[in-house]
Amino acid sequence: MTYLLIDNSNTRTKFVLSSPEALLPERYMIPTREVSGERLDEVLAGVRYDAAVVCSVVPRVAEELKNWIVKPCHFLSCDSRLGVGIDYPHPRQIGADRLANAVGAAAYYGYPCVVVDFGTAVTFDVIGPQCTYVGGVIAPGLASMGDYLERNTALLPAIDPRSRPASLEPAQ
Repeated sequence: MTYLLIDNSNTRTKFVLSSPEALLPERYMIPTREVSGERLDEVLAGVRYDAAVVCSVVPRVAEELKNWIVKPCHFLSCDSRLGVGIDYPHPRQIGADRLANAVGAAAYYGYPCVVVDFGTAVTFDVIGPQCTYVGGVIAPGLASMGDYLERNTALLPAIDPRSRPASLEPAQ
């Protein structure tokens, strides 16, 4: 059985194929603002899968994906069988992305642990000693914070987080 795994985040929507044992090498990406039925048809033309699993934090795109996917599909939520319990007072407020991170970290690294995700926002999530999601914090992402500091401080310049200072460049 081949699964289409979809990670719909605020900036990019990523797709990867998976067998029950491992992720497959085929990977696809669409900027989230560009996701539409036509764009999905274009990027995923010829991709064969038996079922899909979607992790979405963008309601407009989640709806687009629901309409586009014709195979059996599961949208990750606090109601999903996760393998990680939820010990949080408002489980419906936990983003699917944060639940997916908790499941992956607990399975791969064990628990307790803290998961840090550097995306559009930087999230910190805690998986407790009983393998339960117990909460976390959301902070502005690196690009947002860098833009804010550059605009609102007198002496801090704009910095591209993808570049390295000259002193870190390899010697020639």
